[in-house]
This record gives sequence, C-alpha cells and structure tokens, in this order.
Amino acid sequence: MKKILFLFCVTSILFVGCEQEKEIAVFCIGDSTMADKAAEAYPEHGWCMVIDEYFNSSVKVKNHAKNGRSSKSFIDEGRWQTVLNSLQPGDYVFIQFGHNDQKAYDSTRYTVPFGSYSDNLRKFVTESREKKATPILFTSIVRRKFGANGQLSDTHGDYPVATRKVAAELNVPLIDLQKLTEEWVNNLGDEASKEMYMWTNITTERFKEPRTDDTHLSDQGAHKVAELATTALANQVPELAHKLK
Repeated sequence: MKKILFLFCVTSILFVGCEQEKEIAVFCIGDSTMADKAAEAYPEHGWCMVIDEYFNSSVKVKNHAKNGRSSKSFIDEGRWQTVLNSLQPGDYVFIQFGHNDQKAYDSTRYTVPFGSYSDNLRKFVTESREKKATPILFTSIVRRKFGANGQLSDTHGDYPVATRKVAAELNVPLIDLQKLTEEWVNNLGDEASKEMYMWTNITTERFKEPRTDDTHLSDQGAHKVAELATTALANQVPELAHKLK
C-alpha cells in the first residue's frame, strides 16, 4: 500500500510539473522594429529577434514581423492568415504596428488611425481570441528625433493613441512601448542614444556608407527594448510572468 501511495505521489508531482511547463508559442506580428534581420544588416536587430532570451524554454517565439509592413499590408499579403492558421489555444500574439501605417504616400500600406488602422487591430484581437489565443497590443517604439529643447519629438501622431483606445475598448493587455522607450531615450540624451540605434561606421555590401538611422535598433538597443517589454509584461500579463527568466 505504501509503495502504491508513493508511486501515486511521484506521478502526481510529475504531472503537475508538466502542466506548469506546458509549451506555448508567442507569435510576433509587426514591422522592421520587431523583425528578424539578415546577417548583412548587422548590427541591426528587431527587438523580437532577441526576446526569446528573456523567456524560459517553455516559450517558443515565432517572429512573423517583417520589414516595411503596416497593419494593412500584413493582412493583404496573407501574413496574418498564416499566423492565424498556426495559432493554438494558450498561445500569445504580440501586435505592434504604426511605423508604416502612417505613410500616406503609399496606398498599399497607409491606414487612418481611428479608422482602418483601428479596424485592423480589432481584427487581430478578435480573430486571435476566436482561436483561444491571447492578443497583446504594443504601441510603436520611438524614433530617435530630438528637438531644439533636447527632448524627443513625437513622430507617430495618433497611431499610439488609437492603439490605446482599441486596447481599452476590447480589454486587451497593452504594453505602451512608445512611453517606455521615450523615457529611456530621453534619459540617455541625443548623443548616448545613438548607440541604441543604427548609427554605425560598419559598412557591408548592402550598406556601403556609415548609417545614421534613427528608426532601427542596434543589438544593444534591441535588448534594452526587449527588457522594457518583458518587464512590463510581467506586470500587465501575470500569467506570462512565471515564464520569464
């Protein structure tokens, strides 16, 4: 009887342990500030390129973010449908658009903040939930554009505002990366913040001149944004907290 009871206890403990470490996927959808980068773009990194380093082994990051995409083009090119077809109950979807949605000169990408852009965010949220996955909205990271007052100038207009409104309307967790990165970059200041973006003398076949890019992140910058994002996730999405390192 004691032997049977012992085996039952051991089996129960193992079962609970397996349940706690159930594997989930985090799908990332967005633009170049999130995306994986080719070797020739080094040291450019998207922040979701490194975010797996902040999760334990039970989380598999599937980064579908792509350079140049807006919420509209991501849907129109079938990229969202690919993600949707792969979603399983318990998965998460990290959603960050806005950088390319504001490009009014390009009808394949442009969206209206409180119109088509908000509608696309609602689509991502509702369709994720239909698959029993958890959507999380992120506002865009800031561009490194300092004004005469020595502080960052806003470059995203109403797109972050629209993201916040959709999050409140649909009761979606919101990670306000615009505010988090604005505070971080302002604290660094104009000169020191260059190291976090693509200000580099490294040249390649693709980039034959030194880069002075205030939108895309360096390796160091991507890690800092991933750190800011996961710290906020631990507070905003408690069920993910135990999966963070």
